[in-house]
Amino acid sequence: MCLILFSYDLHPVYRLVLAANRDEFYSRPTRILGFWEDFPEVLAGRDLKNQGTWLGITLTGRMAAITNFRDPASVKPQAPSRGILVSDFLTGKQEPKTYLKAIQGVQNRYNGFNILVGTPDDLYYFSNKTGKIQKLRPGIYGLSNHLLNTPWPKVQKGKRALKAVLSNGGRIHPEAVLEVLQDRSVPPEDRLPDTGIGLDMERVLAPLFITSPDYGTRSSSAVLIERNGKATFIERTFEMADPSAFPAKTVSFEFEIRQKKRTARAIRF
Repeated sequence: MCLILFSYDLHPVYRLVLAANRDEFYSRPTRILGFWEDFPEVLAGRDLKNQGTWLGITLTGRMAAITNFRDPASVKPQAPSRGILVSDFLTGKQEPKTYLKAIQGVQNRYNGFNILVGTPDDLYYFSNKTGKIQKLRPGIYGLSNHLLNTPWPKVQKGKRALKAVLSNGGRIHPEAVLEVLQDRSVPPEDRLPDTGIGLDMERVLAPLFITSPDYGTRSSSAVLIERNGKATFIERTFEMADPSAFPAKTVSFEFEIRQKKRTARAIRF
């Protein structure tokens, strides 16, 4: 996951409104959003290379998402997959803060990451670049491949767009959230970050929605959790850079958090 924009405990209807783009090589095998056969309460896409995920929720309201921290000079080639950190939280029972304390003990095994973990009651942020656990307060946040709310152009632009979607205080259509993620414009060169990958690649990775021949935005996701417990998770998957040649696939699920029996309704487009 390379861009997460979210409003937490700020909207009168929604406790959480989250928009996220997963950027990855098109060749990496992936299973689209769905309930997992081995863990039926987990709703997420799945990285078929390492069996982790980048974003998911459960029927009891556990939620987790991750982004990589871009630091090519510090890459550990043999490091374990960061997506396992998300799947381990979703399939486990630990409270968010307890889980993050456990991660602190092994944080140096991994390449740089930022992770969000939460339940219907609390939401936390952790990065192994700072080693600090942060309980989040109500607000609008943006997270890309640096620390939370680092003012990269894509983060600032995305936060403004999400704020506009939330501005009327009423019900929000998931399509409006997904639309925030589709911006492909490149910021001026003097506003691009310098993360050690060279100017040409900074340009490629600067938009909210990334396109290139081999690497780009593979999926756009919207998660809306209402204060009454209703959850909506919609994901639009892109197989290649040109959606006109390879049409996007969209899948959506709705369910009530904390019900004893699963009542999810799948809608395929």
